[in-house]
Amino acid sequence: MKLLRIGPAGQEKPAILDADGKIRDLSGHVGDINGAAISDASLASISALDLQTLPEINAGERLGACVNGVGKFICIGLNYSDHAEESGLDVPPEPVIFFKATSAICGPNDDIETPRTSVALDWEVELAVVIGKDGKYIDEADAYEHIAGYCVVNDISERDFQIKRSGQWVKGKSADTFGPIGPWLVTRDEIADPQQLAMSLEVNGDSRQNGSTSTMVYKVPFLVSYVSQFMSLQAGDVISTGTPPGVGMGMNPQTYLKEGDVVTLEIEGLGRQKQLVVASS
Repeated sequence: MKLLRIGPAGQEKPAILDADGKIRDLSGHVGDINGAAISDASLASISALDLQTLPEINAGERLGACVNGVGKFICIGLNYSDHAEESGLDVPPEPVIFFKATSAICGPNDDIETPRTSVALDWEVELAVVIGKDGKYIDEADAYEHIAGYCVVNDISERDFQIKRSGQWVKGKSADTFGPIGPWLVTRDEIADPQQLAMSLEVNGDSRQNGSTSTMVYKVPFLVSYVSQFMSLQAGDVISTGTPPGVGMGMNPQTYLKEGDVVTLEIEGLGRQKQLVVASS
């Protein structure tokens, strides 16, 4: 299933794509696409619905983040060996965990707002795992039982804030609009192997990132298990699993986003995002 949230910011309706690609209203069956709606039991109930009987929603409406009420926005750094190399850093002996503020979350096609003192605004196409079942100290063999599905994340980063302003990476990762999520939450049954998905990103139509989740250093089941050793995971949490090479910081010369730029990105089977870079509100 492909679940989504559609409508003005703060007024999104839960929805689902039918077999013909039409958007169907789920609000008569679930209150939102959130932790409560993405348990195995809830997803089974949604799967049993006759989608043709649900009201159709205009496809031209705004898409919100595909999951709401995210408790933790967890990110994994330097998880592609070639991205670590372009960053001038070694592949870490264990996964690097950092956080984005949940206030950074926005719709997949919402504008990217440039922070007022930004000088190094960068892009990162990433596969995200959406947790559907609470757990801690999860065995790697049981990790998939805790995954509701997957989605696309653009891990927008301000490199000057991240690297030169001291402290943790969260400073460069958490501005408003730095976390576009969606367009869909694709349930795990639709993705046979999350480690075999093509990934791409363009800026103004020029290719910047072309990669595959196959080159991740630490794979999805390991990451779910690993993160759960340090914190409990709750339904609705998001784990963004790292980016392939091609980010602006790794270019020679380094090239960053500016107002008016258009970023498009997609992951095989998970949909496409498109964002315009604008001045901060």
